Amino acid sequence: VQLQASGGGLVQAGGSMTLSCAASRRTFSSYGMGWFRLAPGKEREFVAAISWSGSITLYADSVKGRFTISRDSDKNTVYLRMNSPKPEDTAVYYCAAAQPTATLTHWVGYDYWGQGTLVTVSS
Repeated sequence: VQLQASGGGLVQAGGSMTLSCAASRRTFSSYGMGWFRLAPGKEREFVAAISWSGSITLYADSVKGRFTISRDSDKNTVYLRMNSPKPEDTAVYYCAAAQPTATLTHWVGYDYWGQGTLVTVSS
């Protein structure tokens, strides 16, 4: 599975931004999908995940209530809607795909990774 993330850029704190991740395979619908981020000087951090069926969504405490993950199987795409971003959300965001039985909240569970898209939140 090849993943292509897009939608990053500069956003003001309190604004909104949507990241997209397009998958290359029709079997996309059988994979759990997640977003992780990497900020300078920090470790890779789980942000959000969605199960293969879309029935389960998981969020890091730091983004809960502000970010929303969703998926469109017809378009083989997963989205991360970022509402009210904060400067501390600044990072390179990566999307990833995992087998249905994987643990979605840890990067170890993911088999495929996109190239990352930079999000910069200005104060």
